[in-house]
Amino acid sequence: MRPIPEVTARLDGAGAIVTGAASGMGRATAILLARAGAAVAVTDVSRGAAQAVVDEIAGEGLRAQAWALDVGDAAAIARVVEESAAAFGDLSVIVNNAGISANLPLDGAGYDEQWDRHISVLLTAHQRLIRAALPHLRRAAHPRIVNIASTEGLGATSGFSAYSAAKAGVIGLTRSLAVELGKSGITVNCICPGPIETGMTQGIPDEAKHVYAARRTALRRYGLPEEVAFMTASLCAPAAAFVTGAIIPVDGGLVARNA
Repeated sequence: MRPIPEVTARLDGAGAIVTGAASGMGRATAILLARAGAAVAVTDVSRGAAQAVVDEIAGEGLRAQAWALDVGDAAAIARVVEESAAAFGDLSVIVNNAGISANLPLDGAGYDEQWDRHISVLLTAHQRLIRAALPHLRRAAHPRIVNIASTEGLGATSGFSAYSAAKAGVIGLTRSLAVELGKSGITVNCICPGPIETGMTQGIPDEAKHVYAARRTALRRYGLPEEVAFMTASLCAPAAAFVTGAIIPVDGGLVARNA
């Protein structure tokens, strides 16, 4: 009988990049990866906000460094990849988490500008970061890519067509790259968060959140950023070597529920 191989969730010696890591799911993911042993590049449009997360991680005696990064800037993506890989001596993990969201009807003023910005930040930035990191990932012992999409990429809400289209694109990109990069041992997976307590949802009144969650989710509540981050961090572990091309809703049963 073949012996069961040793499996680990530890990321000791691994370098990781998390985009949009100053708050919410990105912050929680950066902290969990650091706790697993990774050196984490905490990136965000605000370097000060990213540094606050780095200070939090350093307070636990763990390793992280802050970078300012607008993921809509291709040159900035390339720079952060090379600087973080040099700083950590490794780049094994990419988490494409940075996001924006706007409610805008199809015939609304400024729709074209919002469309372009959503596709740039939510989809184009993913492939740019992956492409920039690819030489490092191909040398890594346990290369992992996790793209954060949304249940809006599996369904739709009126007024969010640009967001929904971009997130559906992330799902397609994930599947395609999982097939293309599998021969290099690089896993590519996708998380689809449902209703989560983040900065994007903090403006929604609590009563409206309660009504929505009770009507749409099996668990009758909004999720926490840490609950999404746990799944993301799990897919980054060396032990997750045979999971690729997976599209995983972390949504309290929203997708599963019919009524």
